[in-house]
Amino acid sequence: MSPPAVELIDVYKRFGDVEAMRGVSLTVEAGQVVAFLGPNGAGKTTSISVMLGLRRPSSGQARLFGLDPWSRAARSRIGVMLQDSGVPTYPKVREIIDLFRSYYPAPLATGQAIALAGLEEKADAKIDGLSGGQLRRLYFALSICGDPDVLFLDEPTVGMDVEARLAFWAGIKELIARGRTIVLTTHYLEEADQVANRVVVINQGVIVADATPAEIKAGVAGRRVSFRCDPPNLDLLQGLPVERVEVVEGSLRFLSREPEAVLKALFARGVAISDLEVVGADLEEAFLTLTHSNSPVAKSGNE
Repeated sequence: MSPPAVELIDVYKRFGDVEAMRGVSLTVEAGQVVAFLGPNGAGKTTSISVMLGLRRPSSGQARLFGLDPWSRAARSRIGVMLQDSGVPTYPKVREIIDLFRSYYPAPLATGQAIALAGLEEKADAKIDGLSGGQLRRLYFALSICGDPDVLFLDEPTVGMDVEARLAFWAGIKELIARGRTIVLTTHYLEEADQVANRVVVINQGVIVADATPAEIKAGVAGRRVSFRCDPPNLDLLQGLPVERVEVVEGSLRFLSREPEAVLKALFARGVAISDLEVVGADLEEAFLTLTHSNSPVAKSGNE
């Protein structure tokens, strides 16, 4: 049986008196698409750095394919797309991809990497002439040119316009179809919801959720309810099973695991409601609930 693609085993990472990771254990099997999420300062970046071997844990272990992440054998099988890869700006796009792919034992053809990144029209352009979105696509091409078994993506679509984002995710879906393992961090939670088959949320150095997007949304946030009333008074919901109550553009909006009971109580109080909407909570709402509550709420058998 093959070892997991990525593994953290009871990892602690300390920076002086600060514990950025507090006993983090995580197993990512080959072929999984994992969105690794967390607010700023939660330990997300540190965890990714430990997975990649860029930082050594204070205690515990990190493994890539059962190997030390520092080993050449492990590094030759991964690709990494960072927010700023710091590549030289004087070569042409094709030239820098040719250079990077030469570092790997069984790379993609240069043209294939360029096509997956949607850079055909810029293949012979100099890097210093690329727009911000095109530069992000170049970073993607560099991360996949070695045909990695595991691809790490750190905020990959920052700076991309809508068309570029669509092209990028089309390339990612092609890699997913080929069975590649992907570990993704992003602040665009709708992207994580659409692409990932597993979501891991870290907060204050501890994993607080590990499940499918559907399980996290269903198990944490309940339903999102909004309606108009005059006036949209927050006191109307006093004593009812609601959370994250707010007024948005004249509508009362809240989350509840018991929306039927809330609405029944409001009708009994004679509240006149219009433009009622009850929908499933999205991943962003679930994420905010998890990271504000600081408690392990959603866990699956994927740890």
